[in-house]
Amino acid sequence: MAMQIENVPEAIRLAKVALKEKSTDTKKTFKEMTRSIELEVAEIKALKAQGQSIIPELDYAELSSQGISDEQRALIRKRGCAIVRNTFPQTQVEQWNEEIVDYLDVLNYYNTPNKGLDKYFSSLQQGMPQIFSVYWSKPQIEARQSENMAITRQHLNRVWDFEQDDQQHFDPDLECTYSDRIRRREPGDNSLGLKPHIDGGSVERWIDQEGFHKVFRKLIDGDWQNYQPFDAAYRSLTQEIPSPAVCSMFRTYQGWVALTPQGPGDGTLNLVPMSRALGWMFLRALQDDVADDDVCGAKASRALLCDPHWHGLLLEALIPIPQVQAGDSVWWHPDVIHGVEDEHKGTGYSNVMYIGAAPSCQKNQEFLNRQAPCFDKGQSSPDFAAEHYELDCEARATVSNLSELGKKQMGIA
Repeated sequence: MAMQIENVPEAIRLAKVALKEKSTDTKKTFKEMTRSIELEVAEIKALKAQGQSIIPELDYAELSSQGISDEQRALIRKRGCAIVRNTFPQTQVEQWNEEIVDYLDVLNYYNTPNKGLDKYFSSLQQGMPQIFSVYWSKPQIEARQSENMAITRQHLNRVWDFEQDDQQHFDPDLECTYSDRIRRREPGDNSLGLKPHIDGGSVERWIDQEGFHKVFRKLIDGDWQNYQPFDAAYRSLTQEIPSPAVCSMFRTYQGWVALTPQGPGDGTLNLVPMSRALGWMFLRALQDDVADDDVCGAKASRALLCDPHWHGLLLEALIPIPQVQAGDSVWWHPDVIHGVEDEHKGTGYSNVMYIGAAPSCQKNQEFLNRQAPCFDKGQSSPDFAAEHYELDCEARATVSNLSELGKKQMGIA
């Protein structure tokens, strides 16, 4: 759902007045939650110093046969992220990687002039990115609609509290395809560094009273101990300010599939593995040292930056993902702070297909109604800049390449 605001500073000021009026004591709540966050940061730093595992890891074969254990579920809910090893066979992924190279050649992508940069990331990019605005290659379609991916997302979706008081907030067993892009980062590249941030809106989190305020209702009531980021209530009712690359779906996880081996130093993903981090940032912006018309520097239609000045505590827990192999998939909660290493210091390409999880709900079904015509015409996905590189490409996927599951996920009868 779209949000239209003419005077953002004034909207922030009014929203903060309303929040403080209905809050029990934001100063006390923030102080108490800060102590808890400090302990969690210290735990992550200690594990890192000891060389121990921090991000939960699952194996696809075990996941598909046994599901997620209570212990694994608790850790995923705490860290807000997970790696699923061997989501796809390595040989399959290597073939997809080669086919994508051929597809980009067919598109003459490298020689296409006037490539746009998403304004959404203007405060994050440190140069020309190596992300490719293609959405409809056959490998992407095959990966999104694969049974392995469906099973993986079903289990991960069930980590959420998706049913409460006889109400189902989303269907964990049916995905709505969110068509995203491809990253191909070459060794030596220093242009794709993305500062730690959170997607899915910025100032909206403080302004949207019917969606985000209810997501943060426990924090507003001072009950920070029972704030649970995996509580799905009201998540699909949030409103976003429209902008290229601002996700207008409800995603249970952002994610990608590794097309090549990659790890620390290879210009890949950094995470702050704390699902509650955004809740703490929400309270931080309501403290007395932040101007009435400001929320710690957040800008409309941009990613929500984790600012060292305001959020330095959280950045102490920033870590790179461990080494992953081709066919592994990486998943993180939409509230999790993430970024990309400034430089690729490795020796091989660091390639991924961005594929997240967006289970069926009214908000996501409405997005499919906008996305399906784009797929049919070969246009860019509706959440991204209208660059349309695949418009006249005969090699792109069409409805004939969709399985029955793929058609359901795309909302195509």
